[in-house]
Amino acid sequence: MSVRRLAAEQPASFAFSPENEAWADRQIAKYPEGRQASAVIPLLWKAQEQFGGWLPEPAIRVVADKLGMAYIRVLEIATFYTMFNLEPVGRHFVQLCGTTPCALRGADKLKEVCHRKIGPERHVTEDGALSWLEVECLGACANAPMVQVNYDYFEDLTPESLEKLLDDLQAGRPVKTGSQTGRQASAPEGGRTSLTDPSLYNRKPAEPAAAADAPKTGAGDAEV
Repeated sequence: MSVRRLAAEQPASFAFSPENEAWADRQIAKYPEGRQASAVIPLLWKAQEQFGGWLPEPAIRVVADKLGMAYIRVLEIATFYTMFNLEPVGRHFVQLCGTTPCALRGADKLKEVCHRKIGPERHVTEDGALSWLEVECLGACANAPMVQVNYDYFEDLTPESLEKLLDDLQAGRPVKTGSQTGRQASAPEGGRTSLTDPSLYNRKPAEPAAAADAPKTGAGDAEV
């Protein structure tokens, strides 16, 4: 893993909003006395979310104080997990998967688009709209290549569809999440190739047994 360092420029302070402060208190209350440190990751995540997608050093100290933890312990966690961004990101933070399945499906071409449309990795565009980073597997291998933008996945990308996506995001236009080719879930490209007969899915209600088939009680049958 590469060395992860805090950004050179930091805000003077950080404080949770009243809503997020109450949220943090509810998370801490989930743990028994003496185990409050177990809430450190969700609190760091909420601090990052509040601060526009990255985690400044004052927020790390605020979380440490709230949980009664040493600063260095929380700093170790923030610098270890790549889910925490230690420097500013764009309003639309593009994480591009570059591992084997995506690479085999054209991720290198998507990287070229990001370099051309956004700039080098970790660079934020002048309008603050976009930044990008190549990351490890995001778990959508069946629909490779793909990117994650903030909380959403965009799959089955081509260089052309990624370029349009970035343009739309930067311009504030609505975008379509999920597969960009209309693929349903992780179905094969081109649609299903088996179990395609519609009659297989038309279940008819069971017919009642005919009266002739009903058991008969003879006149000489005794009751038990």
